[in-house]
Amino acid sequence: MSEAFELEAKSRANVGKGASRRLRRLENNVPAIVYGGTSEPVNITLGHNDLWHHLENEAFFSHIITLKIDGTAEDVLLKDLQRHPAKNIIMHADFLRVNKNQPIVVNVPLHFINEEACEGVKTQGGRISHQASDIEVRCLPGDLPEYIEVDMIGVETGQVVHLSEVKLPPGVESVALSHGAEHDLAIANCAAPKGLDEDDENEDAAPDADAPAADDDSADS
Repeated sequence: MSEAFELEAKSRANVGKGASRRLRRLENNVPAIVYGGTSEPVNITLGHNDLWHHLENEAFFSHIITLKIDGTAEDVLLKDLQRHPAKNIIMHADFLRVNKNQPIVVNVPLHFINEEACEGVKTQGGRISHQASDIEVRCLPGDLPEYIEVDMIGVETGQVVHLSEVKLPPGVESVALSHGAEHDLAIANCAAPKGLDEDDENEDAAPDADAPAADDDSADS
């Protein structure tokens, strides 16, 4: 993991909708909760601008975060985020404590590479479509990747890329595939250009303009 993320937080005793509303409106803070592990859940507050800045980085969603609550640091993952439906406001955040010796389950983003250079697009005129933007993986916190690359270089038109074809980093396993081959879902495909097959069929069925016309006398004999 190349990034390092830190957040400063304060514990809070006042909970409920009214208290949370005051935090957001009057103090520009975000109510949040930390749970998991052997400790009790803790209600906290975070600076809205600080959290918003981190959320602009895709890696923040799949990285271990150092959360300092009243000066005491804990390793956590962002597990849930509630945003205002119409405004750029974070309403609430959930953080899960992690133990470096215990596996965690996280959704990691997929980065598709070599799409424009792949056979299906470059030489066959196809178009890449994505059926998934991330996958759920299980690993130790220290093995958690920032993202997982899917190399599309050899993909041709009509070909579907499945989860089992994704090369995972050492120590990382797919949660879906751990449930059996029937969970080997499609994550991308290369579709042929629209109308290509129909045009080809029409071309094959059309008469050859350069072919000699049939001899009427021969046909009558």
